[in-house]
Amino acid sequence: MAAVAFEIAAPSTQVVDFGRYQDCPVLRNDRTRVVLCPQVGGRVLEYSLDGKNALFVSPYELGQPDDGWKHNPSAGRFDIGPEQIVPKRDPLFRGQWTVTSSTDHEIELTSPDCPTTGVRLVRQFSLDHQTSRLVCTQRIENISDRTVQYCHWSRTLANGAGIALLPLAGHARFPKRYVRYEGGGILTKPVDDNIRIRDGFLEVIGPPKTPKLGMDSFAGWVAHQQPAGLMFVKQYPTFPDRLYNEVAGITLSTWAPASGETVEVEPIGPAETISPGQSASFTEVWWLWDSPYPAADESVDLDRLRDRVNNLPATPWAKN
Repeated sequence: MAAVAFEIAAPSTQVVDFGRYQDCPVLRNDRTRVVLCPQVGGRVLEYSLDGKNALFVSPYELGQPDDGWKHNPSAGRFDIGPEQIVPKRDPLFRGQWTVTSSTDHEIELTSPDCPTTGVRLVRQFSLDHQTSRLVCTQRIENISDRTVQYCHWSRTLANGAGIALLPLAGHARFPKRYVRYEGGGILTKPVDDNIRIRDGFLEVIGPPKTPKLGMDSFAGWVAHQQPAGLMFVKQYPTFPDRLYNEVAGITLSTWAPASGETVEVEPIGPAETISPGQSASFTEVWWLWDSPYPAADESVDLDRLRDRVNNLPATPWAKN
């Protein structure tokens, strides 16, 4: 497959070549770089601190022979759900998007219209001038003549299995604070040596027995301690009084294959019932900082992690 070129609609956009893709829009400051991919699915290809990419990019997309990822975009993906109900949506997930506006630190991407879902997606990415703070907003626009119901579904492939860390908050619905998807069903009392509760956190310390998990916490953030020495944090709003229309009613999901090459960190929004001509938005705030990977006989300092997240600047939704 030849490198994929792209015509930028906004001429002021800075661009770089990345793997198989040419002219990818880029945001950057002194330590952080964000590379976007309108060519395929309106994704984030790189979210890096001092050159370390927090996202898993498949070898195929980096230009190597197909290793099973050719038809599955990698890295910083976004989508809409519910997973088991939403129609096939190739224009949104694999289609060519357009750069519809850009400044030095903010870029907006717009999807093609998707007839099967009746929606168009708009994604805005805004990088702070000095820190790693990246604000990612997805807007679902109903372009059809019928009312639709979807939800935000983030599908970010983080770099390496690492350790997924979810603070537990809100009333529990699951006996073990998570469920495991297995054989077409959902286990409500799974047993797994790679998953534990410690000091108010659910920790996934390695690939689980089957890849996909669902969690019920309303804490509004999740962290991924990466083997490369980065802490990747996502903040996102949660709504205890609203309907979550994923099959298990979850606020977060993870997917971690046995290969250990990645873990998919998936904040999920509540159900959005959208009338014709209307829209609904969901925002995530991403952060990166240096964090050495714990040795075999050590663990992540959860108190330190909690304190650092609690002292981050206010999220956009906290002002409402």
